[in-house]
Amino acid sequence: MSTCATASRDLDEPVAGTAATANTWLLLEQPGPWGAKALTSSHLDATLGAALEAAAKDTGVRIALIRRPGRHADSHSPVERQVYAAHVRPDGAWLHSAVITDPARLLDLDFAALGRGEVGSFDAELAGAEHTGAPLALVCTNGKRDRCCALLGRPLAAELAAAGASGTWEITHLGGHRFSPTLLVLPYGYAYGRLDAAAVKEVLTAVGDGRIVTDGCRGNSAWDRPGQAAELAVRTTVGEQRAGALSVVGSEAVSSEAVSNDVEGGEVERGEDAAPRWRITVAHRDGRAWAVTVAQGAARPPRPESCGGALGTPARMDVVAVRELAGV
Repeated sequence: MSTCATASRDLDEPVAGTAATANTWLLLEQPGPWGAKALTSSHLDATLGAALEAAAKDTGVRIALIRRPGRHADSHSPVERQVYAAHVRPDGAWLHSAVITDPARLLDLDFAALGRGEVGSFDAELAGAEHTGAPLALVCTNGKRDRCCALLGRPLAAELAAAGASGTWEITHLGGHRFSPTLLVLPYGYAYGRLDAAAVKEVLTAVGDGRIVTDGCRGNSAWDRPGQAAELAVRTTVGEQRAGALSVVGSEAVSSEAVSNDVEGGEVERGEDAAPRWRITVAHRDGRAWAVTVAQGAARPPRPESCGGALGTPARMDVVAVRELAGV
């Protein structure tokens, strides 16, 4: 049976620069089934879900529902729910947790402050505290969004949980169905695609040691898509594994001529003349910096971006040059 994930994998579509974007993730445990738009189509009160969506809009906070792998029974009675908040920008990353019984308490949070990386309201309103357990592996399993998330995500989540990865949760939506199974790893906010359980365990071991694995990495959600691709390219070029070592500190749109000038030999495959191109500045905490040239291309030949969807040519982020800046 052909799926969007099968087509993307067979066509070797790159995963770098495809992560969902968010400065801060707010994760609420919600048992029971999930619909396509889980905040308003699950056993969470739909009015509350809509209010949470409105509160988080334009704040840099992304809300998702989570549940433990396995059966998804819901007693419809008040139960303790795990809540996590994670700010993933490397200049001030943190992961805090709390336990609540009434999910409406999330409306008391200062969402704008959470998006800026201020954890105060989370701890004050929910009696939250720093998470000291295992790194979180949040595997997208929402088959109502796309069948690949269920077919590939649920077995991965179950295998990780059975192997003792205590931080494993199912999550409602991470985008990029065609890269299934997809997962977000916290506290550092890097997303991954197409990994098996053995590879995810390596990622989690690295995160526990404060390191980032770039194989299968879609990017850090703190950056936009060009920034994600640029940061990963610098990590790969200089062999930097330490979490928090790199930040995207600048981005400017550039012309196709400027892209060609950045490439040794002066030639680069341009694709569509109107396609966006950027010069991204990536800085290291030790003072070094790099100019990374990223060109938006189109993934060809056409492929389905989701199961049952029309064929399309999704955007891809192509890194065409990485140049260390002198005297920075």
